[in-house]
Amino acid sequence: MSVDRCSFCGKSSTEVGLLIQGGSAAICDSCTRQAQQVLSMKDPSKSSLSPNSELDTTLSLDKLKKPKEIKSFLDQYVIGQDQAKKQLSIAVYNHYKRLLHNQIVQSTDEDYVVDIEKSNIIMIGETGTGKTLLAKTIARELNVPFCIVDATILTEAGYVGEDVESILSRLLMVADYDVERAEKGIVFIDEIDKIARKSDNPSISRDVSGEGVQQGLLKLLEGSIVNVPPQGGRKHPDQKYIQVNTANILFIAGGAFDGIQDIIESRLNKQAIGFSQEKLEKKEEKDYLFYLDSMDLKKFGLIPELLGRFPVITYLTKLDKETMIRIMTEPKNALMKQFVELFALDGVKLEFSKEGIEQIVEETITKGLGARGLRAITEKKLEDEMFRIGEVDIVKI
Repeated sequence: MSVDRCSFCGKSSTEVGLLIQGGSAAICDSCTRQAQQVLSMKDPSKSSLSPNSELDTTLSLDKLKKPKEIKSFLDQYVIGQDQAKKQLSIAVYNHYKRLLHNQIVQSTDEDYVVDIEKSNIIMIGETGTGKTLLAKTIARELNVPFCIVDATILTEAGYVGEDVESILSRLLMVADYDVERAEKGIVFIDEIDKIARKSDNPSISRDVSGEGVQQGLLKLLEGSIVNVPPQGGRKHPDQKYIQVNTANILFIAGGAFDGIQDIIESRLNKQAIGFSQEKLEKKEEKDYLFYLDSMDLKKFGLIPELLGRFPVITYLTKLDKETMIRIMTEPKNALMKQFVELFALDGVKLEFSKEGIEQIVEETITKGLGARGLRAITEKKLEDEMFRIGEVDIVKI
């Protein structure tokens, strides 16, 4: 006998995603998940959630990967940028410790327990230096939900675009709409520099995609209970909201901040004239970000309230020729290895000479595209060979 309604909630097969039938009864996918949650609460060992789906409640400080171990993992995929990897590893490790600390606090009866606040982190570096790659790579090692969102699509509430709450909608999607899991997640906000206000002074008119967005982000970064539209996008009065507490969500922001070098040089009074100009430019091109502080970001256009919620500021250095060659050849998913594998699928052996790699790197540096530009140049070099695939057994570049 066919059953077209869930025997538990009464919803029809058209109202649910999946209806599992057995004998004279049926259960929908929603009721199945609820039953699993009840079972896991009674006996955590029977939980079918994957290891990466939530923080292991039995996790101890001894089992946590230390910052050096996290950095060692990043070293396998990201070349150079030791300073950024070091600070990012510390931030993630401290995030784990903070979650563990909160679990201990909830189970203690003491009147006073030290409350550990989170340390959001902001990464600054030119395009193609590895900001987004660092975020994506560290996601592989995480035990908490992780998502990457783009700040350029955000606008102030009431205007065309997406509200800042849509950031948490992405996190909820990654966490399969499990609010408790999402509240332990990590969010990477990319292109944070694109929401800088147009001048260092407060706006006298509406800056709906700049200063307005920064002000909207304040409550998310600090930690508060936010009404999140489940599907993202615009809010409307009849919509149902999910309440998410952002107190335990770690925010990592990244941006190119084009032109911040001039701001730093101006603050340090390094603007040179006459015959010393070339010598200073050569020095500053390498280490100007070393002197970066929050005052420079304020001058760039980030409001002080936002900067106060990003206590950790790190930077990614400009990539030189030697580093670019290593990026091309050394990581586990190096570009050279990707193209060799791509040709191997057709039984063609692809060989890169040292001179060929150097030429690709030099062209990329000339165009100022960073590591992201390596693929574009390599694709162009191999265009004819890929078009004539199958005609030869060995391709050399």
